Amino acid sequence: MKQALVLFLFLSQILTAQDATNIVRKSEDLLKGASSRGKFRMVVETPDFTRTTEMEAWWVGNEKALIAITSPKREAGNKTLKVKNELWMYLRNTEATIKVPPSMMLQSWNGSDFTNDDLVRESSLPDDYTMKILSEEEIDGVVCWKIELLPKPSAPVVWGKLFHWIRKKEYLPARTEYFDEKGALMRTMRYTDIRRFGNRSIPAKWEMMNNVKAGHRTSMEYLEAQFDIQISDRIFSFRELEKGRTR
Repeated sequence: MKQALVLFLFLSQILTAQDATNIVRKSEDLLKGASSRGKFRMVVETPDFTRTTEMEAWWVGNEKALIAITSPKREAGNKTLKVKNELWMYLRNTEATIKVPPSMMLQSWNGSDFTNDDLVRESSLPDDYTMKILSEEEIDGVVCWKIELLPKPSAPVVWGKLFHWIRKKEYLPARTEYFDEKGALMRTMRYTDIRRFGNRSIPAKWEMMNNVKAGHRTSMEYLEAQFDIQISDRIFSFRELEKGRTR
C-alpha cells in the first residue's frame, strides 16, 4: 500500500511537470509563432525622466532576431542582432558594431528595465527551467495557472526562481515575477491590453516593473504585428545590421 502511494505521488509529480511545460510552450507559441515582424513603442519611466522610443523587429523562432530603432531621430538606425545565444549592437553615430560579452548580459538594454540577457534568453523557459503548477489564482479578474520555474542545474540563467501566471482561458501570460538566488523579488512583468493582430490575439502591452529601484518601469507596446510570415535570412546578417535602413 505504501509503495503504491509513493508511486502515485511520483507519477503525479511527473504529470504536473509535463502539464506545466506544455502550458508554457503553448503560451510562447501563441505569443511568437514560427516567425514574426512588428512595430513597437517603448516607454522608459524613472523618477527623473520619461523617454519614448519606437522600433521595428523581426524574429524567427527563438534563434534569430533583429531590432531596429526608428525614432527618436538621434537614435534611429541603432540595431541589435541576436543569433542563438550571441548578441551584437550597431551604433549608427559611430558606425561601430559591438559584440555583447557575457559580463554585460545583465546590463540594461537601451536604457530600459529589460536586460541584454532578456533578448538572448527570450522564450527559452522550457529549455532552462523545470516547472510545476502551484495553484490557480486570479490576475485582473481572470483565472490563471500559477507556475513555479526553477533553473536546471546546467542552465546558464541568472534567476534563482520565477513565478509565471498564464490565463487558463486563452493560454496567454498575465504576469511573471523574477527572483534572485537569495529569493528576493527583483522585478515583475505584467501582460495587459489583449488585442487582435491578424489571426491571433496577444497582450499588446508588456510592462516591466523594477522591484529594486522605486519608480522605475518600462512598457513595451505592440503597434503592428504579423505572424508566421516569410523572413529572409539576410535580415539576420552583419550586412543588414550595419545598413542605414532595413528593408
